[in-house]
Amino acid sequence: MMSFDFDAVVVGAGAVGLACGRALSKRGLTVLVLEKEGHIGQGVSSRNSEVVHGGLYYPTGSLKAKFCVEGRRALYDFLTSHKIDHWKCGKLVVATEEAEVGRIEAIFQQATANGVEGLEHLTGAQARALEPELNAHAAILSPQSGLFDSHGYMLALQGEIEDAGGSVVTSAPFEGAEPLPGGGFSVRVGGEGAMSVTSRLLVTAPGLSAQAVAGAVVGYPPNDIPSGHFGKGVYFRLIGKAPFDRLIYPPPIPGALGTHYRKDLGGQAVFGPDLAYLESEDYSVDPAKAEEFARYIRRFWPGVKADRLTPDYAGIRPKLHGPGEPQPDFQLHGREHHGIDGLMALFGIESPGLTSSLAIGEAVAEALTEAS
Repeated sequence: MMSFDFDAVVVGAGAVGLACGRALSKRGLTVLVLEKEGHIGQGVSSRNSEVVHGGLYYPTGSLKAKFCVEGRRALYDFLTSHKIDHWKCGKLVVATEEAEVGRIEAIFQQATANGVEGLEHLTGAQARALEPELNAHAAILSPQSGLFDSHGYMLALQGEIEDAGGSVVTSAPFEGAEPLPGGGFSVRVGGEGAMSVTSRLLVTAPGLSAQAVAGAVVGYPPNDIPSGHFGKGVYFRLIGKAPFDRLIYPPPIPGALGTHYRKDLGGQAVFGPDLAYLESEDYSVDPAKAEEFARYIRRFWPGVKADRLTPDYAGIRPKLHGPGEPQPDFQLHGREHHGIDGLMALFGIESPGLTSSLAIGEAVAEALTEAS
């Protein structure tokens, strides 16, 4: 039997890549996680809302619905056991006028079908009793939604991989891989310590570069690589006292959950993200967008003033749909997709990917170890 340097190589040290590495390590495999940036979690995983999603919105039976609910339950257990800062603050999905009541009722029915626990219908008066500054005609309360320290979470995942004898290597870009005749892969790693390693299994979870990484695997069929789109969202921070304790979400916009509110773990109010499609990575935040944000926020918080909103940060989501197209599911491509033994390629892991990460990792590890 051929000897390999590692049982598994994972490309990408964001939340999902690290969760895959952890799940493989838990099964007794030696794991190498490669990250092109100088630190873990520098991409999609560190430029988001750090929200623990309940699992409300996603079509029943989809990977998003399954992994979000399973991942959320596992995530709270993980955060508690590792003493990582988090807050199960709850979320209000708000109908700001009569015309939106049907939309939030559809969300309630979808969430119930997905197995989300503890949901409640609230009248406008009940919602305002919880959050007095809120404009609400009606609302849904999701008590399972919350916030967490995503970087602390990723450090804990890295720690578990390393405790199991694995390695997480930064400043180590993946340059390509080639299936070996007897099975497994030769993987080329760039950076100052450029090298080649062999591995029995290969997982690609690099977020925004998922398509390019899959294309760098020799023999990967181009028609199995879905087209990718960059969906940029910017955030604004409020100067002054946070108006609400709970997450506040209006009904979703086409292609995303839309601009929402959170009181972060430091007690400050943050609004975002919006959605704009880009051709290349751009993390700038235009201060002039404050007025546009304020107009949107006034629907649920009439008291907002544009001059109290200051630019915060931007994130880019690896979307598989363009403007006006339906939002697809997560895509986990194994041998049945691309015909390559021992390879799992992940595409379109955007929201709720962070919440879903532990469940995604388990699914990837189970699929690869059962097949091997």
